[in-house]
Amino acid sequence: MIAPPPADARVAQLDALLPQTQCRRCGFDGCLPYAEALAAGRSAPNRCPPGGLTTLAALAEALGQPVPAPDPAVWPDDPALPLDADQALLPTVAVIDENVCIGCFKCVLACPVDAIIGAPKYLHTVLTDDCSGCELCLPPCPVDCITMVPRSAAQTPASAMASRWRSLHQARKTRLARERESRDEARRQRRGELLAVQAQGYDIAAAIARARSRKSTSPP
Repeated sequence: MIAPPPADARVAQLDALLPQTQCRRCGFDGCLPYAEALAAGRSAPNRCPPGGLTTLAALAEALGQPVPAPDPAVWPDDPALPLDADQALLPTVAVIDENVCIGCFKCVLACPVDAIIGAPKYLHTVLTDDCSGCELCLPPCPVDCITMVPRSAAQTPASAMASRWRSLHQARKTRLARERESRDEARRQRRGELLAVQAQGYDIAAAIARARSRKSTSPP
């Protein structure tokens, strides 16, 4: 079951303006938390490099604020990370070098849109059309087998992927919550079984103690 959209209309409006890359460059755990922070006045609208100046201006307008300059703390100044004419990060996708991949599974766990598939100790691959270019898979890779390449013309344009990425991210959060609930339930069940065994042990010990007491007080 996919998580429902935010109930707050203002948050939903701001979230709809974001590119949904879920990259966390803004300092929040995804686009929706950033939209919530904007609506609450806890952040500024100039912290979304993937959205570029157009998104910055749209967020400022929605908030009724003057358009600020991009925040240098999050806007890249690395020449290896080229910006387009809108000062937005150029759309990229992750590619895994299968000759180097050791199947550690860490990139799968890091992907916010479940665009990497694979199993532990097996090679992984990227569903490149679903990849949001967030780069969150790069830091955990212990063998540096992942590179970011430009999104090809044959793929769906990043500008048309926001709804898809939002849906994938929400579905992932729902799945993770369901898995946590399942693990918690399993732990509760194991704890209940352990307590039952302990209680049974106490009952047996008490019965043995009563039998010994009766034996010791019985006449010879």
